[in-house]
Amino acid sequence: MKYHNMKIAGLDRALPICKVTDDLYIAGFVIFGDPELTTACAKALLEKAPEYDYMITAEAKGIPLIHEMARLQGNQKYILARKGPKLYMTDILSVTVNSITTAKEQRLYLDGADAKLMNGKRILIVDDVISTGESLHAIEELVRKAGGEVVGRMAILAEGDAIDRPDITYLEPLPLFSDAQGTIK
Repeated sequence: MKYHNMKIAGLDRALPICKVTDDLYIAGFVIFGDPELTTACAKALLEKAPEYDYMITAEAKGIPLIHEMARLQGNQKYILARKGPKLYMTDILSVTVNSITTAKEQRLYLDGADAKLMNGKRILIVDDVISTGESLHAIEELVRKAGGEVVGRMAILAEGDAIDRPDITYLEPLPLFSDAQGTIK
C-alpha cells in the first residue's frame, strides 16, 4: 500500500491511499485513536474559529475533533447529527446525504432538543475532511431547519473542489489521486 505523507497541525502523518473508483483515489484520514493529532488540530482550528454559540458535526469521524474542541473551550456543549434515530430522540429533524466515502445514500438525524438549542444561535460546523461538500450541505440544512445561523464551516483537511471554497476554513489541502501509486490529479 502506498501512503501520502503530509504535515497536519505541525505533526507528520502518512495517510494510506484508498480506491474510490477506477480513476479516483483518496488519502484515508482518520483521527480515531490519534489523540496527539486530534488535540493539535482542535487547537489550530479554534485559533481560526469565528464567534459561535454551538458547534455541530456529523457522526462519526468528526466526533473526536468536536469533543476535543469543546473540551478546550471549557467543556462546552456540542451537537451531533446522528446516522440513525435513537430512542431518546424526540421531534426529530432529518436530511439525506451522499458522501464520497459512503457507498449508499444516508440520512442524518437531529434530536428536537438540540434543534431547540440551535434556534436563533450562531452555529459552527466542524468536520474532519470536507470533499464534495455533501455532508456539509446536509448539516447546513439541519441547522437551517432548526432555526440556527451557520457562522462557519471548519475542517482539518479540504480535498478536491473544497480546497477552493472561500467559505471553508481548513488546516491543510489534501490532494486527490488518479491511481494507487499516488499520482496527484
